[in-house]
Amino acid sequence: MPTRTLLLTALAPAIWGSSYIVTTSLLPGHSPLVVALLRALPAGLLLLLLVRQLPPLNWLPRLAVLGALNFSLFWVLLFVSAYRLPGGVAATLGAVQPLIVVFLSALLLGSKIRAAAVAAALLSIAGVALLVLTPAAGLDTSGVLAGLGGALSMAGGVVLSRKWQPPVPPLTFTAWQLTAGGLLLVPVTLWMVPEIPVFTAANIAGLAYMSLIGGALTYILWFRGLARIEPSQVSLLGVLSPLSAVVLGWLLLAETLTPNQMLGAVLALFSLWLGQSRLRLRAKRHAALAE
Repeated sequence: MPTRTLLLTALAPAIWGSSYIVTTSLLPGHSPLVVALLRALPAGLLLLLLVRQLPPLNWLPRLAVLGALNFSLFWVLLFVSAYRLPGGVAATLGAVQPLIVVFLSALLLGSKIRAAAVAAALLSIAGVALLVLTPAAGLDTSGVLAGLGGALSMAGGVVLSRKWQPPVPPLTFTAWQLTAGGLLLVPVTLWMVPEIPVFTAANIAGLAYMSLIGGALTYILWFRGLARIEPSQVSLLGVLSPLSAVVLGWLLLAETLTPNQMLGAVLALFSLWLGQSRLRLRAKRHAALAE
């Protein structure tokens, strides 16, 4: 697996780490449904205009499932947990996703459950917890359920995106999924949010960033990586999201870094190295045996 592919895929979660600052600074108080809808649908429609290719009819059911798991359901649950829980609790719950991917990959893709992958996933959870969780963090039942549901939704999307690979470029696949996810949110949003929200210039700037950069660009890189890298390997890259959020908070918001956070960052990066290095070693062994 080329290092370039891994680095390009890693850009996606690194950029997603900026979502917390953008949401709290530019989109406070807005409905999670509205934010998720306006993050997905404009980006999907724009990419559809670029690729000028509609999906075949037999792919529509799969795209509905993928759009729901990767975008509509995942983003709504993500925003619900972010609004109802301290950021550290929400991020720690999201860090469970690589562990879920390991077991879903075994169930749906026939992958083996390897000790190194499980260990790396557990270390990533511990690293993220130290990085972002504070002793004063409170728990909200609905927020916790939303956080766990979001992790499960994204894990399912990661595995099924690898299982269902259409013969089209990642740009087209991303356009189809983003549009499907956005369209699924339209009736739900109209029903749950009957009043048309008013957006300021700052709100529009935040939505544009979340849709074009945090949506279209990052998911093109993400799905490109999923087509080339094992899901368990890709999911471990998600640890870069809370790490990026902490670093951005330190650089842009003058937040302090505690010794626990530094230890968490080291653990998170070690878990990423462990997962990637073990999988690279196994790939080299398989290549040697095939010769």
